[in-house]
Amino acid sequence: MSLTSAATLATLDRTGPRRITDLAAVEGVTQPAMTALVRVMEGSGLVERRGDASDKRVTLVCLTEAGASYVRTRRQAGVHAFERLIGELTGDEVEALVAALPALKHLAELESQDREEPKQ
Repeated sequence: MSLTSAATLATLDRTGPRRITDLAAVEGVTQPAMTALVRVMEGSGLVERRGDASDKRVTLVCLTEAGASYVRTRRQAGVHAFERLIGELTGDEVEALVAALPALKHLAELESQDREEPKQ
């Protein structure tokens, strides 16, 4: 799976259903590229298109249960990889990581905010 596909699934998991144009802006790709990507992920059963109840002209891209499961599995694999690697650090290195956690959390929040706001 491409990084853009994985990032798009993670965005949908984090923010809920989105328009293709919004997804394209958030992921930094063109609308035609996102349309093609959504078509492939739809064919794989990871996403589906649904109508927007508030505007019948709009189609939203939504995660399927298979897509949500993929995101969870991928995140868990990342957690296990970090657990293994952290287990190889010295005590001082672990303490340095713990001290850096507030700054890392803030970076993650900033990145999340940036991804949720469509680029102009």
